[in-house]
Formats: sequence, C-alpha cells, structure tokens
Amino acid sequence: MKYSKKLSDTIHCLAFIALGEKEHLTSTRIAESVKTNPAYIRQLMAALKRAGLISNTQGQANACLTRPADQITMLDIYRAVEGDKPLLHLDVDTNPECGIGIHVQLSIGDFYREIQETAEQKMREITLQDIIDRYHEKIKNLPIDTDQAEIGKEGLADE
Repeated sequence: MKYSKKLSDTIHCLAFIALGEKEHLTSTRIAESVKTNPAYIRQLMAALKRAGLISNTQGQANACLTRPADQITMLDIYRAVEGDKPLLHLDVDTNPECGIGIHVQLSIGDFYREIQETAEQKMREITLQDIIDRYHEKIKNLPIDTDQAEIGKEGLADE
C-alpha cells in the first residue's frame, strides 16, 4: 500500500522557507533537501500558495510565509496539500452480499471518524513554529563534531 508523504514534505518545505527567509530558495535547492525532484516541490508550493500560506512570484526564488510560523497549524498545512482526504481509509470493495463485511466496515468507519476528529484537534494545536522549535532542540543535542551540527549552527547558507 502506498501512503502519502505530502504532509511531511510540505512541512519540510515550509520549515526550509522559514529557516532561510533571507535567502533565495529555489525549488531545486529545496528538492535536494527533501530528496525529490523540483517539479514535485513546485506542486507543493503551488498548493501552499493557493491556500494562502506562502506568497511568491512565479519563476522567482522568493517564497515567504504569509503569516508568522506560530499562526500556521499542521492542519492548515494538511488541508493545503491533502484537502479533505481522511487520514484512514475504509475498504469499500467488500462483498455487498456479506452482512459481516458491510457492517464491520460501517463499524470501523465510526471509529475512523473519531480518530480523524482527534487527529485534527491535535493538528490544530501544533504550529509550524513548534516544529521549528523542535528542530532547533534536535540540532542543539547533536554531537559537536558532526557535519549536521555545523549545518544547524550555521543555517542554510552552508548546506
């Protein structure tokens, strides 16, 4: 089963933009960090722009957040790239003549809705700033002699 990494990749992009706000960040540069292709990054950026989370000029490396990172929630980001897609999905291809199959799926659906509501509530509480703060905590706890620690201390300019 293939699962979506859009939320993770999009948060990565937004953190990259927030941490490198004085730099001109191209989709190629961000794609290298995400380890993907620039076209995919441009798709994510277009979704973020449509959602009003970033602004930029097409063809220019000048993306910026439209509001402070502490005012952008994980749910805002999720909705920007996944829309109303639920986190969990039912198997809708069960035998329609099997009462167990149908009613088990309907029962599971009740619990999936509860899980969705709980997850969305938590996603409303987590901001991009929380993620950036956690990033800084993790960088601070890296061993001093690693290249990653130097990248964290120096910022994006040395990547």
